[in-house]
Amino acid sequence: MIVVRPLNELVNLVPVFLGLLVLGRGETWRLLTSAGVVALIVVFGLLRWLTTRYRITGEQVELRTGLLVRKRLAVPRDRIRTVDLTAKLGHRLFGLSAIRVGTGQRDQPGEDGLTLDAVSSAEAERLRVLLLTAAVRSDEPAAPAGPERPGEVLSGWDTRWLRYAPLTLSGLVAAGALFGFVVNSARELDLEVLGPLTDAAHWVVDQPLWLTVALFTGVVLVVAGLGSVLVYVVQFWGYRLTREPDDTVRVRRGLLTTRSVSVAEQRLRGVELVEPLLLRSGGGAHAKTVTTGLGRKGESNLLLPAAPVTEAHRVSAAVLRLEVPPTLTPLRRHPSAALRRRLLRAVAPLLVLAAGLAWWGPDWTWQVVLALVPFSAALGWDRYRSLGHALTDRYLVARSGSVIRQTAVLQRTGVIGWRVSRSFFQRRAGLVTVTATTAAGDGAYSVVDVAEADGLALADAAVPDLLRPFLERTPEDRVAGDVVAGDRVAGDQTPEDRTPGDRTPGDPTTGDQPAERNVVR
Repeated sequence: MIVVRPLNELVNLVPVFLGLLVLGRGETWRLLTSAGVVALIVVFGLLRWLTTRYRITGEQVELRTGLLVRKRLAVPRDRIRTVDLTAKLGHRLFGLSAIRVGTGQRDQPGEDGLTLDAVSSAEAERLRVLLLTAAVRSDEPAAPAGPERPGEVLSGWDTRWLRYAPLTLSGLVAAGALFGFVVNSARELDLEVLGPLTDAAHWVVDQPLWLTVALFTGVVLVVAGLGSVLVYVVQFWGYRLTREPDDTVRVRRGLLTTRSVSVAEQRLRGVELVEPLLLRSGGGAHAKTVTTGLGRKGESNLLLPAAPVTEAHRVSAAVLRLEVPPTLTPLRRHPSAALRRRLLRAVAPLLVLAAGLAWWGPDWTWQVVLALVPFSAALGWDRYRSLGHALTDRYLVARSGSVIRQTAVLQRTGVIGWRVSRSFFQRRAGLVTVTATTAAGDGAYSVVDVAEADGLALADAAVPDLLRPFLERTPEDRVAGDVVAGDRVAGDQTPEDRTPGDRTPGDPTTGDQPAERNVVR
């Protein structure tokens, strides 16, 4: 670790050092600055190694770091959701890995979780299995390790998937970041790099309009395409999805920095199929897990990178141990009022903008805005076509979105509550938005703009008896225009109405706490 941590830091600073040393024009202060930065990084790595200790007991994982400011982290083992093994270039040179223990909804670097950096790759694999198994009592002897069994391969890298990389637009992001880095570095080093670019831009602008547009479009497509392929290879090279003998789903990937993420199957609550508009037009999609206690802000929930949509469906079924992909379940269409809402919301703002430009703006501006109306209407129609929901024996399926269409498959047993809401315009159209709350993934998955009776019936059928106490209330007990939702233990029964087997919220004989009820106006 004394070598690895400084090496990883220095790799990130290679472009800066090249600028300081090669382009520094022999100035002494630049050489001294480079040497000083290298020395500080090495000393920092040595101090981290000297002051870092960790311990794993039957109940928790403990980490102690710091010299001047001592920090001690302790994570209960029953809170562990994922184990992420990451090996940067420096780690791989010495056969090491960094273990990151994921613990919860805000599982972001620097905010939550715990990282052991660095341990040997063999020790990292042993700890991965250990940390994802149920905690044992510290006084119980550990079970002897048996021969390692190979995992079941669910999906693997296919070079043909590279054709979907340009459809993710990651190349544009990478090109923009690289351009910003080059410009900032050149400014710090007093180098002139914008001059040639400015001259080239002036030459392009002086050409005929059609040639300018063609050149600009061609350059953007080439840069985006090459950048996207490069980013895809760096991130997902060697991708492999397996089901391990320890009942975990494991994803391995990465070219320069390898990464292995393991999720316990008992914490899987479903899958999510994501189809951005451009990727969907090329027949592609990517998949994510819906895992208890793990949000999707990071990359720990990635199940499948951009790949054929048929592969995404197949992987979704394989991970959930199903024969038929739940993402292909026939969905129930939403009422025509939902179509009118989407067309109105897509077209009305453009018409208002065109009217304002026709009154105050140049003559050609309102014509351009009107030309966009058919495209906006088509987008609204596609948003309506994407709406749908279904209920199977085990799963709730909900789909929505157009620019980014998402199909969520959520276990019915993972639903812990319902939120039913209606805006002013939804009430006029007889529509509601029914949201299933859960402790997994995003925490909430919505069925948007469904008929009121269908939405309430869906919620009641998905989790019986959850909404029934509220649906059975008399009109005099409800405020006009309010829709009431509650959780599993919510109820309005009186003692006379309950059967002997009923449990009462807040009853001291059962240990239940009073349930909270949400009134959404």
